[in-house]
Amino acid sequence: MSRTRTAILAAMALVAGATGAAVAAAPADIGIAAIPCTVDYNVQNQWSTGFTAAVTVTNNSAAKSSWAVKWSYAGNQQVTSGWNAKFAQSGTAVTASNESYNGTLATGSSVSFGFNGSYSGTNALPTSFTLDGVTCNVDDGGGGPTDPDPGTGTRVDNPYTGAQVYVNPEWSAKAAAETGGSRISNQPTGVWLDRTAAINGVNGGMGLRAHLDAALQQKGTGELVIQLVIYNLPGRDCAALASNGELGPTEIDTYKTQYIDPIAAILADTKYAGLRIVTTVEIDSLPNLVTNTGSRPTATPACDVMKANGNYVKGVGYALNKLGDVPNVYNYVDAGHHGWIGWDDNFGPSADVFKQAATAEGATVNDVHGFITNTANYSALKENNFTINDTVAGKSVRESKWVDWNRYTDELSFAQAFRNQLVTVGFPSTIGMLIDTSRNGWGGAARPAGPGATTTVDTYVDGGRYDRRIHVGNWCNQSGAGLGERPQAAPATGIDAYVWMKPPGESDGSSSAIPNDEGKGFDQMCDPTYTGNPRNGNNLSGALPNSPVSGHWFSAQFQELMRNAYPAL
Repeated sequence: MSRTRTAILAAMALVAGATGAAVAAAPADIGIAAIPCTVDYNVQNQWSTGFTAAVTVTNNSAAKSSWAVKWSYAGNQQVTSGWNAKFAQSGTAVTASNESYNGTLATGSSVSFGFNGSYSGTNALPTSFTLDGVTCNVDDGGGGPTDPDPGTGTRVDNPYTGAQVYVNPEWSAKAAAETGGSRISNQPTGVWLDRTAAINGVNGGMGLRAHLDAALQQKGTGELVIQLVIYNLPGRDCAALASNGELGPTEIDTYKTQYIDPIAAILADTKYAGLRIVTTVEIDSLPNLVTNTGSRPTATPACDVMKANGNYVKGVGYALNKLGDVPNVYNYVDAGHHGWIGWDDNFGPSADVFKQAATAEGATVNDVHGFITNTANYSALKENNFTINDTVAGKSVRESKWVDWNRYTDELSFAQAFRNQLVTVGFPSTIGMLIDTSRNGWGGAARPAGPGATTTVDTYVDGGRYDRRIHVGNWCNQSGAGLGERPQAAPATGIDAYVWMKPPGESDGSSSAIPNDEGKGFDQMCDPTYTGNPRNGNNLSGALPNSPVSGHWFSAQFQELMRNAYPAL
């Protein structure tokens, strides 16, 4: 939203509408130096019973180690949930005070927070604000917060270089509400568009435009990446019931016209041209066409259907084509993980399928900026206690039960090698890789300090591996997992960034069947008593108990991820 500013008025006329902005106004004879603070209050999204607001406060007085902003409503507005501030409300009076991580407010610096609210009747904007009891105003343009630089949308080689990354305020609020969660609640995570309704917001939550508007607020005059997960293919997740989607196997036209087209139209709005928009395109889809079809023991009828009708390939191609037309969108295609396509019979064929999808439905390889591995998975970033070339007791590490003839032992080596394979099959040599490190830290007391015993190749590998899963095929709410490397740009050769695309604390699936209206099924791999199938070597699932439906907040998992974080919090 473009913010309005009226500096030469003693009062403002406020018009209630679908969106709005209120700025406390200064009398004309007040100089810039006399203005102790300015407040910018923006209604970013509004519906019949509620709204989302963003507030930016600039401190022009002495530096502060804590702060509290207060305002009052003329109507019956109620703050229902917030982020980046602690909220209290008594009648019409609202107080927003700092969190433990953002109390410092230097002279001339700003702090931003936001909230969801409810109302009935009209949603009149507040007319005055105080910061620590001192009335705030707006100056004549020289000292208050400035509108975000719209930018040019000029494409760069690595969108993460020199940029902040968007902190999803809805996830941040949930994380901060957890004991100890404020240590990571300011980390950037992906925004999941996992059904058509998510475009406009589900259950009063933020929709795509609200997130993009909030990203502009966070951006200010610098560069900012916002990460979106495009995740709604027809017949989605043909090998995993926990995250089945809303669209049936044949609903490719619905996917195109009611899901991708509206997203593309919003992203193409020139208002957002200054954002670097990273899209993670359809996780857990294309590799299924290689590994879970035909005569393989891991095959499922649902994946055979999706291979036969071609709608995974068509859907991904269409998404790449339409989203790739937006100059400031960077498409990263999901590329599974080393424990899925790291074997010889999966590695090359998967790259070929990706090339097929990237040249379908009008797309070209130039619509692909890169690939992402380990999304929502647990594969260790780097196994330091053994290598794929080690031999123990006359046997190669590849012969161990854990590695099981895979060519790779960890995600970093796989991602770098797979990037080379993708270039070989025709993708540009400029592509970069992302690795999701949100849940692959494997720290805590169980983290091995060195190699295992050299008695056998299995004692060597099992005693030294960081990844403590029972089997590399286990994927649902894994017991013992920890937060991994914090998001960072250009951490290794060929890697554009380590990212937290999967928001820590959001469930992979329910541990028992839970009725829901989201199309989410029950997958036994989320049941801790399940003894497995060929995809996990017929082992126990390793899942945590009492988990909710996929995407819902799972406090016990969040606490375990923090407890086992590596690097430690």
